[in-house]
Amino acid sequence: MATQTAAASKWETYKPRVIALAIGLIAGPVITSLAGWQVTSGTARTQLQAGIVEQLASVCAARARADVADPSKLEWSARSQLAEKWAIMPGSASADAGVAGACSSKLAG
Repeated sequence: MATQTAAASKWETYKPRVIALAIGLIAGPVITSLAGWQVTSGTARTQLQAGIVEQLASVCAARARADVADPSKLEWSARSQLAEKWAIMPGSASADAGVAGACSSKLAG
């Protein structure tokens, strides 16, 4: 009976710490995720795709400027067609719509 009383006494001593640890283990990841301190795989994929589109749009704009001296003077439709022409990357059959749109925006400014 003495060991059971001693164990109960120790449990009462450590109980608040165990509860705080459990709450921290559950709340910690939730709070840091909501605060934006963690990067989920979906967010990483989205950022990677945006970076790829930006790089390909820069290549497209450079190639289009080599073809047309000042593409910013072109009308919207002509600039869009020029961007679609140069947005087709080697090894690709067609232009990506995101790359063509970003390239057209780069050519406008």
